[in-house]
Amino acid sequence: MPDTSTILEFFLIIVKAGVITMILFGLPLPLTWLERKVAGHIQVRLGPWRVGPHGLLQPFADMIKLLFKEDIIPDKADKLLFVIAPLLAMVPAFAVFAAIPFGESVLIPGLDKEVTLYLSDMNVGILYVLAISGLGIYGIILGGWASNSKYSLLGGLRSSAQMISYEISVSFAAIGVVMLANSLSLVDIVRSQGGSLLNWNFFYLPVGPIWFAIFIIGSTAEINRVPFDLPEDEGTLAAGFHTEYSGMKFAFFMLAEYVAMVSVSVLSVILFFGGWNAPFNIPLPIPPILWFIAKVAAFIYFFMWIRFTLPRYRYDQLMNIGWKVLIPISLVTILITGLMRLYI
Repeated sequence: MPDTSTILEFFLIIVKAGVITMILFGLPLPLTWLERKVAGHIQVRLGPWRVGPHGLLQPFADMIKLLFKEDIIPDKADKLLFVIAPLLAMVPAFAVFAAIPFGESVLIPGLDKEVTLYLSDMNVGILYVLAISGLGIYGIILGGWASNSKYSLLGGLRSSAQMISYEISVSFAAIGVVMLANSLSLVDIVRSQGGSLLNWNFFYLPVGPIWFAIFIIGSTAEINRVPFDLPEDEGTLAAGFHTEYSGMKFAFFMLAEYVAMVSVSVLSVILFFGGWNAPFNIPLPIPPILWFIAKVAAFIYFFMWIRFTLPRYRYDQLMNIGWKVLIPISLVTILITGLMRLYI
């Protein structure tokens, strides 16, 4: 029979997994409202305003609309793949958070036990995250192919080429961080940046800012956000890979996109901006988890801001940036980092 501590540990893991899942499922509600408000203010208009005070209930109205909208499956579509494609896009976006650390540990009153603010501290956490996040592309490809639509198929093909092109440079940018931390564990990477903001990997000059720029550009392309949203490209492909989707299937694709945006924001904070570490080594009555949330919120706003600021690239420009710019620069920065670690 397992002892009491083992049962308690298993129970805490289930509870943490449930809390993280519920938070992720609820994220699109505030984020869609916030993104539309950001768009409104950038474009000098109000944004959502009529449904509830300041339009706060608009996301709930949209959710109700999607729940009751007719679920259409094209006659000549591959029905099985058409149905499971949104799930294949959504599940990897959620699975990434199994290795994401949100903090060290907290003491729970009544249990007299410190509980870690992550599901698991994988010794290959960064490899797991990069591998799992890349699986979401299969949902997009299958959704585009199974729809039996030229627009959807072109969107899926664009997305697959885009993922291959930019995943390489994102992985190379992460290699530099791993070289500094001497560990593939995300928890160890955050711990190696403790003390002050000068210890954050972003400030590891001259290569830190270059790593970050490569990572954020490549990640933006991987999650199909503007200016790299070529798989959806409303101007030429209607809605791209999800042209034929409606109702909750369409909602799953949108949920996967928002969760992926949050996961990229979280990874950017963990890899380059100290995770839950405070920027200054001064005792402040601010819990580490709040520092972490504030940094992630800043990155989420950044992604929303660039969506309504930058124009969409042409497809040939997108490929050139990935293969002719980011990959060569990332290889050079890895070489420079190795030399700096060896001789400095």
